[in-house]
Amino acid sequence: MPDGGTPKQPGEMPSMLELTGEEQEIALSKDTIVKSQGMGGSEASAISDISEGDTVRVTLAEDGSAAEVTVISGMGGGGGMAPSSQPDSYKSVKEYKEDSTVEREEIASREKDENAILITGGANVELKDVEVSRASDNSTGGDNSSFYGVGAAVLATDGNAYISDSTVSTDAAGGAGLFAYGSGTVYAADTVITTQQDAAGGIHAAGAGTLYAWDLQVETNGGSAAAIRSDRGGGTMVVDGGSYISNGVGSPAVYSTADIAVNNAELTANASEAVCIEGLNSLHLYNTTLTGTMGDNEQNDCAWNVILYQSMSGDSEIGNSTFEMQGGVLKANHGGMFYTTNTESTILLSGVEIQNASDSTFFLRCTGNQNKRGWGTANSNGADCLFTADHQVMEGDIVWDSISQLDFYMKEDSSLTGAVVQDESCTDGTGGDGYCNLYIGKGCTWTVTGDSVLGSLSSEGVIVDEAGNAVTIKNESGEVLAEGSGAYTVTVENYSSSADLSGAAKATGWEGYQAERPSQFV
Repeated sequence: MPDGGTPKQPGEMPSMLELTGEEQEIALSKDTIVKSQGMGGSEASAISDISEGDTVRVTLAEDGSAAEVTVISGMGGGGGMAPSSQPDSYKSVKEYKEDSTVEREEIASREKDENAILITGGANVELKDVEVSRASDNSTGGDNSSFYGVGAAVLATDGNAYISDSTVSTDAAGGAGLFAYGSGTVYAADTVITTQQDAAGGIHAAGAGTLYAWDLQVETNGGSAAAIRSDRGGGTMVVDGGSYISNGVGSPAVYSTADIAVNNAELTANASEAVCIEGLNSLHLYNTTLTGTMGDNEQNDCAWNVILYQSMSGDSEIGNSTFEMQGGVLKANHGGMFYTTNTESTILLSGVEIQNASDSTFFLRCTGNQNKRGWGTANSNGADCLFTADHQVMEGDIVWDSISQLDFYMKEDSSLTGAVVQDESCTDGTGGDGYCNLYIGKGCTWTVTGDSVLGSLSSEGVIVDEAGNAVTIKNESGEVLAEGSGAYTVTVENYSSSADLSGAAKATGWEGYQAERPSQFV
């Protein structure tokens, strides 16, 4: 996957190197930097460590040789590296291959990398008022657990699990509570799920698995253990009601490498950002309360509450990340609110009560990055973002750079209080074709809190300073395009007193995701 060269346009991801039967020869030299990419970031390695079958990301030098090689799977499968495929078999206490009903039973797993319950063979299995526990002090965790459900308490790989009025607890590395993989579907209602260790998500889908949840009470305590978690291969998750709490560092309330929809739920991350969406995946929230508490980390160049990005780890397809929130509350306890980098993204907010952190430095940051984990190629890892605000009150600065593209739409009486800031700290300073275009519909207000710079400004609304005075709008040559008496100046390339909002994102409805409770739960 070459990261070298210049993308077709700012914010666009480098293309995949497609090999279909042919070979591509890339020269390595003593100067080639070799790294291994694990769950904890990149570590130095050596060319001699690369083996046949490893998956690598290659950054090309100008002469076409390899400047840097990062192994994103392989190297013996240790250190959280990805195995090449689903395990040939699973160990389990109970394996159900035929339709079954299990009521008022206790099922406990104590062995290494073992599932308590495994559903295969297309079976339909009802689990009613059961107590499922899983504890192990020597389980492996890592990608076998995250990608394929090894060691999960309840795993469906082929068939349907219906679990209700039950308790599920795990205390094992990678021990997810409920896991849907492949042709497996999990339906869960009125159940309490608790996990203790790293990479142990509360409810989890991967490899195109499907999971539906109603009124669950979920709490996770380990690192990389999102309460609602997905991983490589994605899938579908629909959550209606309930409480989802994560307490570990690097454990957002929702980690999306899937298509996820949540309605009328409480989502809380006590030591992490609220949401991570990676690559071609989505999260749609309806009338939900979402809270994040991200800590500072020396590998990051800022702190955020919601991130849409591409890590280049191979865990998600390159493509558009989508975050949609209608109604509800969005709260950050530390850092800025939205950060998008090294990906295309769509963000839509409608009628959300937003509570910024007291130390917030931005409302939206749409830029490249200097993340030490290696999110794309420096000076080519910008963002391409479509942001739409509908009946939305917003406060905080919008930050963009010359390697990113931002189209920011305000409609239906939306308001923004903040400045639009061009920040080139994540570029090489030579400039680019990036832009920030702001479209302000009739009835909308931008209250400017500092001198601002953007590409195109199209406004049928009100643009004033905090005292209510119209601000001056001028072009880069200093020509005044709209005279104002306010304290600040807005500098633009183009200005129009009309605003075409046809490019704004369109909202989706919960009814498009909502599922009826199965008859097994009635």
